[in-house]
Amino acid sequence: MKPNERFHSFEEDFRDPYARDRDRVLHCSSFRRLEYKTQVFLNHEGDYFRTRLTHSLEVSQIGRTLSRMLELNETLAEVIALSHDLGHTPFGHVGGDELDRQLKADGRPLGFEHNFQSFRVLTKLEKRYKDFDGLNLTFATLEGVMKHSYPYKKPFLKDLDTRFNLDKHPSLEAMVVDHADEIAYTSHDIDDGIKYGLITFDDLLQDALCLRVDEMVQREGVRRGEKLYRHRFVAGLIKLLVEDFIAHSEEGAKKYRQANPIVATLDASQTLPVGFSNQTATELKRLKKLLFSRLYTHEKIARKMYAGKQCIKGLYKAFRDDNDLLPPHQKELFETRKEERVIADYIAAMTDRYAMKTYHEIYGLSL
Repeated sequence: MKPNERFHSFEEDFRDPYARDRDRVLHCSSFRRLEYKTQVFLNHEGDYFRTRLTHSLEVSQIGRTLSRMLELNETLAEVIALSHDLGHTPFGHVGGDELDRQLKADGRPLGFEHNFQSFRVLTKLEKRYKDFDGLNLTFATLEGVMKHSYPYKKPFLKDLDTRFNLDKHPSLEAMVVDHADEIAYTSHDIDDGIKYGLITFDDLLQDALCLRVDEMVQREGVRRGEKLYRHRFVAGLIKLLVEDFIAHSEEGAKKYRQANPIVATLDASQTLPVGFSNQTATELKRLKKLLFSRLYTHEKIARKMYAGKQCIKGLYKAFRDDNDLLPPHQKELFETRKEERVIADYIAAMTDRYAMKTYHEIYGLSL
């Protein structure tokens, strides 16, 4: 038998279902475009800063670690993490918020929401098969992407309630990814914010959680003000959150696995079996408020994001006013989809730089 002879057929596959899901996501165009989509800092601000792509990889790494330590399916957590931000627009959350406003003002009350858009990317917008749309992923992956962020009862999901049962929590792996997402963006936003000079350790060390991390770093012999301090601080924050999550989730995860070896049965009204300790959860919430007031609303960030909102608004208006500004393939979709949704999908799929380039071509202005 030749080396690859046994795998000659598309109908045969040597991977488990979640590994197959992961590979399909990694090879899709929406995943590659995450490289040039904003996390907090615009990609062209510098090569150092996180993008949606690097963020997704960091969430995947943390999610895999948490799942492995809790004896969950590591590969399922990985594919949910890699997929969870595929629906994000250019310019981060402000881009999605602006697109939501444009759709609602245009008579589409369901608007735009990035988690649901990620689900739509996986089930409708990516095209890899002749007879159907989407990437043909497992139910658990799709449920995990759609329901990884609580609550699940949202107007745009009502048609999916029967299939995905929005009264139930998703898999433990999806819950783990939600917390891995929180760990990843909190730590790397601090790293990028310090690097860019928008927030200082003097600001952060007013916070109880950051003081706990500072004690860990000082015990390593690294003092405040040393060049290495920022790197050790970010690593220490991740370590503290990961270890706290594992320590306070092991018992709940074990009981849940024993009671639900195959099918998830936990009602959405019930407390999650995994999570941080009460102290850490409270302190993390306070730290996120501090980051919002000192970093995310900083004037340098706000100005860039305002420009991004104007770009989204201008593109939507232009495409609605003149369909000939759209590529031929997008106009063909009008035969089967609402015009405003096709336009929103097209804009949402753009990278930051492509959105700005298109805006410049249409309006002859630089953002």
